[in-house]
Amino acid sequence: MLMRTDPFREMDRLAQQLLGPGTWSRPSAMPMDAYRDGDTYVIAFDIPGVAKEAVDIDVERNMLTVRAERRPAAKSDQAQVELSERPLGVFSRQVVLADTLDTEHIEADYDAGVLTLRIPIAERAKPRKIAIGDGSRRQISS
Repeated sequence: MLMRTDPFREMDRLAQQLLGPGTWSRPSAMPMDAYRDGDTYVIAFDIPGVAKEAVDIDVERNMLTVRAERRPAAKSDQAQVELSERPLGVFSRQVVLADTLDTEHIEADYDAGVLTLRIPIAERAKPRKIAIGDGSRRQISS
């Protein structure tokens, strides 16, 4: 149902650790799961600590783009950071969706740091029975 456009994901993860947080011109990848549940295709993205308002979802033709930004938490002027391991910055993921998915009816939910997209399977892609004729054909003569 989807084609992977991220063949070097492990290299991206290592580069993210070495180069620091993602920016709008160089976003970091976000982890995801994808599976089919009956007549629905489900994609779940992990983006903990991101406000719902900081998530942007676009579909153009069959290209799904999810973009999110995690900003640093507000601290008082007297706060001294002892340890900072939670990644900040921009996260993005693009997924090429198959033509068998109905991109006009995507539903999105965001709960506990997980963005879940539910994409219905298009009617034309669902299995259907074909009736078998009795073999007689009528010809129209002129």
